[in-house]
Amino acid sequence: MRKTMTFEGKRHSYDTEKSTEIGHKTIGEFGDAAGYEESLFKNRSGFYFLHGVGGTESPYADGEDIHPISEAEAKAWQE
Repeated sequence: MRKTMTFEGKRHSYDTEKSTEIGHKTIGEFGDAAGYEESLFKNRSGFYFLHGVGGTESPYADGEDIHPISEAEAKAWQE
């Protein structure tokens, strides 16, 4: 998935195909409406982002999406 967004006042491209996956989490069970999967990526420019997909009651209820996050948020996500 590829998405161009503004983060910290600048436009950046976030592409799961061209970025390095750092981690992956599964929340809930398959078929759980509140369940979802998230992967943490770092792009070529050094920016972090989460790619997620989930059920109808999850943070990704609108479908597959990308959310840019700070380095501190990326470190906290990994803990």
